[in-house]
Amino acid sequence: MQNRLLESLPAEDFGLIASCLTPAELERGRLLYDPGDRIETVYFPHDGVISLMTLMENGAAIESATIGREGALGLMAAVAPRQSLSRAIVQTPTRASRISASQLHDAWEKSPRIRDLIDRHNEALFGHAIQSVACNALHSVEARFCRWLLTCHDRISTDTVALTQEFLADMLGVQRTTVTAVARTLQEKGAIRYRRGVVDIVERAILEQQACECYGVIRDTYERLLPEH
Repeated sequence: MQNRLLESLPAEDFGLIASCLTPAELERGRLLYDPGDRIETVYFPHDGVISLMTLMENGAAIESATIGREGALGLMAAVAPRQSLSRAIVQTPTRASRISASQLHDAWEKSPRIRDLIDRHNEALFGHAIQSVACNALHSVEARFCRWLLTCHDRISTDTVALTQEFLADMLGVQRTTVTAVARTLQEKGAIRYRRGVVDIVERAILEQQACECYGVIRDTYERLLPEH
């Protein structure tokens, strides 16, 4: 799998950043940014998922968006210095390319195509986040869990997702006992196989049937603004 943003750049524009990109292997659970951190590195995932978590003063958290091969983390820092607005944490083992925000800014200044790509990505990510707000407020835990599994499945090269109950609970904004109950229900329906800390996607079609409309809306937003090349 390759990063869609990098793949979409014409050779001359990609050449502005190619020598500055370095490979990164990001382990599950790695914290990349917390709210208020200065964004100094931009990550382009190739295979894997990074979660953006919104934090509350009491320590509660909920996922507001995910970033995979369709996008990049910290891309706005290529335009001007930025501080992170959310916690960015690696959700699955992630293979990525990274570049300093200052080096990407130099390319941004020189390339209208890179400027346009960053604008479209930010619009897509904003659409993703506002759809997640509505989804978290209006849809059932089971439907949201299915949406999340499908979104994750699109971004990884395996049918197995290793996740702790605690992380799933934070991501969905529910108790761990609720996560267990929902996972068992989906297992009984034949959609997944669930064991402590691991979800195997057995029948994707069932997940698609059970997921809320938000999965399709978010997917279509990225396809419209950042089409495959």
